[in-house]
Amino acid sequence: MIDVNAHILLIYTGGTIGMIENPKTGSLEPFDFAHLTSHLPELQRFRFQVDHIVFDPVFDSSEVTPEHWKRIVRTIEKHYNQYDGFVILHGTDTMAYTASALSFMIENLHKPVVLTGAQLPIGKLRTDAKENLITALEIAADKDILGNPIVPEVCIFFQNDLLRGNRSTKVNADNFNAFKSYNYPNLGKSGIQIRYDRKAILQPDYDKKTIFHYYLDSRIASLRLFPGISKYTVETILSLKDIRAIILETYGSGNAPLSPWFLDQIRNAVRRDVIIVNITQCKIGMVDMQRYETGRELLKAGVISGFDSTFESAVAKLMFLIGHKYDKEDINIRMRVPLVGEITRPEDRVNEKI
Repeated sequence: MIDVNAHILLIYTGGTIGMIENPKTGSLEPFDFAHLTSHLPELQRFRFQVDHIVFDPVFDSSEVTPEHWKRIVRTIEKHYNQYDGFVILHGTDTMAYTASALSFMIENLHKPVVLTGAQLPIGKLRTDAKENLITALEIAADKDILGNPIVPEVCIFFQNDLLRGNRSTKVNADNFNAFKSYNYPNLGKSGIQIRYDRKAILQPDYDKKTIFHYYLDSRIASLRLFPGISKYTVETILSLKDIRAIILETYGSGNAPLSPWFLDQIRNAVRRDVIIVNITQCKIGMVDMQRYETGRELLKAGVISGFDSTFESAVAKLMFLIGHKYDKEDINIRMRVPLVGEITRPEDRVNEKI
């Protein structure tokens, strides 16, 4: 049910969804959100109020940096007590990174923060923008019979799918179904009605305050393995100066070469207090470093498991933990436990089956 008293803040940061075509020149121009209802008359039928903020300047999602994430969080914090939910319009290319970052930066979130966008501008005849925006607003306003928001977490809504933000990744540049959450079920699905999976949705502690965090450290690199990768390439990345963490993208369930030179480079980096997190290149499944000898050797060398983390979530989580100046051991521990539902460990999956 949609609460008649809900008050939603729409935040436009940039992206295709906020563009319209100039009828004279054919070029795309920023949409004037002051005339939102003229392009979306359906909004007048909502039983809740929608206000909007447009970033000035707006930014292309390919230009996103941690400073943009901080700006979004500051906007939410400034208006947090005035609104029941927030919808963020964002370019699709880095939406999963932003959603992951916000999930860590807003601790004990009590209200929905729904990111959405579009593959076609809102002014195009066949646009997906209208459906994505209208449904995202409905989700942000939706409450249960007790008056609590149904989805009090950072999420992405796109082409009928409501996904946990830090479990999402962009998988399609051409079609409307641009995002997937391979290792965690959808939080909801829109059709004739919006159907929520209540068991999959995070629940905050309403007795505790929401805390907004702004410390991020981007001294992170990634090393994606491939057959024939050279010693020079591995050594160059693992020995980068002033790097605090490296995301190691391995094969299968966390496997890598057993070449002595490779393991030596890993050990040397770990001795320099570089945090190395092992995530799989596979879209589905997780790292299990106990399964094969290659994984066990990495474990012995000091590499930690990222389990079923997406790359985007691993980046955001490391930036968050390093930015808060946790020491290496603390970060190793926190990377192995879910802070906001971003990973599932093997023991958690066993318990779920039981």
